[in-house]
Amino acid sequence: MWKVPADVLAQSRFAVSPLAEVVGALGALIRPRSPEQRSFGAAHGAAFTAWAASREGVADLVAASFRDSRRDRAGWLADYLSMPPEKDEQTFEDDLAQLGRLTDEDVRADLRETTQVPLAASLMAPGVRDLVRDLVVWLWTHTVETDWARRERVLRADIVGRTAQLAKHGWGGVLRDLGRDREWVGDGELRINRYALPTRTLAPGSRLLFVPTHTDGSWVGWHDTRYAIYYPVAGRLASVDAGSSAGLAPLVGSNRAEVLTLLDVPRSTSQLSVLTGQAIGSVGGHLKVLLEAGVVLRRRSGREVLYWRTPLGDALVAAGR
Repeated sequence: MWKVPADVLAQSRFAVSPLAEVVGALGALIRPRSPEQRSFGAAHGAAFTAWAASREGVADLVAASFRDSRRDRAGWLADYLSMPPEKDEQTFEDDLAQLGRLTDEDVRADLRETTQVPLAASLMAPGVRDLVRDLVVWLWTHTVETDWARRERVLRADIVGRTAQLAKHGWGGVLRDLGRDREWVGDGELRINRYALPTRTLAPGSRLLFVPTHTDGSWVGWHDTRYAIYYPVAGRLASVDAGSSAGLAPLVGSNRAEVLTLLDVPRSTSQLSVLTGQAIGSVGGHLKVLLEAGVVLRRRSGREVLYWRTPLGDALVAAGR
């Protein structure tokens, strides 16, 4: 349980974390549980295995970074992988800076707490903090970075929807689908799991974040006075409607191009109508063509549907510029 003071809850917010996407990628590579994760592993698993074999200590580091919940019922993720973001607009460079402030002994203490067993000899040698950095950088560069623009739009679309849900139902309504066993139980207490562990009281002035991720699971993390709940993003499997044989040909036209250009962030049909001055019906027609062409995605947020560009849409806009 987390005991959350009223001032901490009042200042809590949603945030996007590149490091959380790296953690999700690592989990998909070493412990795939869903068809989506197995597909991800098929695309990147061989390259990761080859790199890990070529870098002494990586395999031991990965093994020590997870405690399997099936072994002792209390699953655990190494703290260096679950540190909450320091900034509202955290970048991957910010994440690396956070990791860079750790010492070798910080990492080893973290891994000992995670595994509850003696560490491998490779993790006792100098440079284990640098090994952490190399692991995170490889995962980001080879599995996440090229897809980050699309991922970030999906994450921010989720936040838009959750914020609307928060205004209508409060935190109790929002928490119901942020992961198994997440719930308010009264008297300022937030249940984060069912493990028999002591209640942790968040000090006044602590920072509480809710972070969507492209994973099937959820976890929590804390560092100093920062706390985070990581949860599966709604719409991470959002699909594009079946394309037509016309492909991208219907995209020619200034009005449709204007709509596509504005979809660098999630927007609704009504927002696009206001921004472009086009009738809602016309905007809806353009969006239908863009969906069929595979250059935008969509998901429902309350009563509205949000649209944003796919990587293909980004490429078209970039080429047009």
